Amino acid sequence: MFTNAKRQEERIGRSGTPRQQYLQDLVAQFQSPTATEELKEKIAANLANLANLANFAYDPYNYAFLRDLNVLELFLDCITEPNERLVEFGVGGVCNACADPMNARVIAQCGGVPLVVQCLSSPVRNTVNYALGALYYLLCCESEGKGSGVGIREEILKDGVAELIRKYVDSGGEVCVSFGNLARAILDKCGWHSYQYKGKVKYFIPMNSIFM
Repeated sequence: MFTNAKRQEERIGRSGTPRQQYLQDLVAQFQSPTATEELKEKIAANLANLANLANFAYDPYNYAFLRDLNVLELFLDCITEPNERLVEFGVGGVCNACADPMNARVIAQCGGVPLVVQCLSSPVRNTVNYALGALYYLLCCESEGKGSGVGIREEILKDGVAELIRKYVDSGGEVCVSFGNLARAILDKCGWHSYQYKGKVKYFIPMNSIFM
């Protein structure tokens, strides 16, 4: 059941904190110049988890708050931090949020695609998994005509990026099964051709698809 303002008020009661205010308070705490690294990690985790709640996953009522409060941009800022935990939570929030086409458009227009791509080389398994998931969602939005015009597919086909994704496929699940599955789905979306070699799926990019 979708949430609306009336239903939300009924759920939190008169003394509860409205969801928009709760998110706004978290953002303000995170951006405070006195915030410690430990506090930043806690708040970033809360934001990522909020984006992952079931009612956030399907209800546009909640996603509007993420956009209005610039939470999507905050997620992207986290990816630029040297703290691996903040990067993990940041790209996790991006992955959770960009299943929504409007969110995906904001993320792409704010330069989020290269930031997500750089997470593919992270030593943190969750970070890589989130990055692969985010790229797949962004590609889906683009292929359905709901993209940002940024050229997500072109970003992924850049030198080194597609090869890195292909390595996760070629690993045959040795690194992580979900890596291989997501990487395969991304390459399929990008128009790469697959073939079987010694029992493993291999990929190559057709020359004419470079100019598509």
